[in-house]
Amino acid sequence: MDPDRLELAYGRGVLPIHLPAGTVPTVIRKARLPTLPDALAAVRQAFDTPVASRSLSDLAKGRSSACILVCDITRPVPNGLFLRPMIETMLESGIPIDRIVVLVATGLHRPNLGEELAEVIGDPWVLQHVRVENHFARKTDAHIDLGRTRTRGTPVTINELFVKADLRVATGLVEPHFMAGWSGGRKVVAPGVAGHETIRTFHSARFMEDPLAVQCNLVGNPLHEEQLEIVRMIGEIYALNTVIDEHRDLVYVTFGEIIASHLAAVDFIRDATQIKVGRKFKTVVTSSAGYPLDKTYYQTVKGMVTPLDILSPGGTLIIASECSEGFGSEEFRRAQAKLVELGAARFLGTLTAKSLAEIDEWQTEMQLKPMRLGRVQLFTQGLDPEERRITGVEIVPSIDRAIAESVVRHDDMEVAVIPEGPYVVPIDASP
Repeated sequence: MDPDRLELAYGRGVLPIHLPAGTVPTVIRKARLPTLPDALAAVRQAFDTPVASRSLSDLAKGRSSACILVCDITRPVPNGLFLRPMIETMLESGIPIDRIVVLVATGLHRPNLGEELAEVIGDPWVLQHVRVENHFARKTDAHIDLGRTRTRGTPVTINELFVKADLRVATGLVEPHFMAGWSGGRKVVAPGVAGHETIRTFHSARFMEDPLAVQCNLVGNPLHEEQLEIVRMIGEIYALNTVIDEHRDLVYVTFGEIIASHLAAVDFIRDATQIKVGRKFKTVVTSSAGYPLDKTYYQTVKGMVTPLDILSPGGTLIIASECSEGFGSEEFRRAQAKLVELGAARFLGTLTAKSLAEIDEWQTEMQLKPMRLGRVQLFTQGLDPEERRITGVEIVPSIDRAIAESVVRHDDMEVAVIPEGPYVVPIDASP
């Protein structure tokens, strides 16, 4: 690789970056994992040799209905690879096709419709033969009230299609998550198909400001612990978890009891994703992982938070995100405008007394973390002038120029480059 010319994941392609002469780059990538030679065979093997459960075919026997959760458009899950064989296995075991529903676990995101829904499902056969629905967190009459968690008193309401199904299966992608530790498994259930009060409670400042609510950490993480309690309140749930490489090829798949199968996938990917680095950097260049994660500025915040362990205090974090779909929800837009109006300290002060977070303001709260540590600069081609203003960060017209100015400003030619953004977690391993 030419050290003077690198590429960041950006939109559906890449963004070339050119480092100034004399720059010493440290490129931080996930460890290379071998692609599975036959991905479909690996999926079928996972069904037949599950983690802490019976095989999928045995589980489906005698069941009257099934609900399969899939992630929404923000996650590049290879649904087209496993949905049809999963459904066909259920059919062969006796579940009627008109009693199987695929439920898009949108959380509080917008629904996925039309061509976007087709992209999410990834298989025309599934769309043609099976009922597919979006979850609507604010549609309170479509949820079952399960009471409150014993540990922290979170109110728990879950989509009734999932709760009432005789066989419940969550599917997803296991990758670092900047609040819940790791995505996938229990997270597809809550917040995936939870009601808005459930989501807003464990996205409140009481959870978000907890020092253990960080990427790659499950021990003592309050979000993870609440998610575990919620899935146990629901009862019997199974999960299919996938791990993909930077080319979106399948490298690992596991099926089984939701908690055990998720932990197996976490154990597989942990060391390949958490990359030890020997120092902190005054200039860190990263991305929002490209499409679909960089469709909105809302999702871009994740890429700002993940590399903070290697950013020197007072350093510069430069992130590239296409933001092809714009800013995000209207609620997020209002939260960002409030941040810009009040400033970081006063904005945080409005959050800490709340037990119920306003929708999507938690992403603005997470943006405070990189802002507290250093200078944040954004290169994007997808936001209008007002949206750029309320990002609350510095917009740069050229990422190459931003890098050049940063190394001069900090008088340090060492630059960290993270092409895949939040899918990689760099760790400062310096003595």
